[in-house]
Amino acid sequence: MNVKITTLPDYTLLIIEGRVDTTNAAGLEKTMMEAIDGGCTRIVLDCTGLNYISSSGLRVFLVIQKKMISIKGHFNLCNLQPGIKEIFDISGFSSIFSLFADKEAAIIG
Repeated sequence: MNVKITTLPDYTLLIIEGRVDTTNAAGLEKTMMEAIDGGCTRIVLDCTGLNYISSSGLRVFLVIQKKMISIKGHFNLCNLQPGIKEIFDISGFSSIFSLFADKEAAIIG
């Protein structure tokens, strides 16, 4: 898994590539929490390159979502591949997260 972080005036963009599973979920959570602790209140997570997510990865997304709600922030996901979107649909996460077709819509959203 690789995560590229770009901090802009209005939001922080994280581009994730590869797999999120038990071997790297804690690292992703740490990276995202550091961004939040650094003052980020709007995160856009671009999942274009995300090709696998385990239950450990879903848990990280849920932890971040809860944290963002607690600070009245926004956590938007975009560019989910069909297989990843299906996992979100089956697990009920599609109703928990703000999902967008592309980065531009997620930024505005």
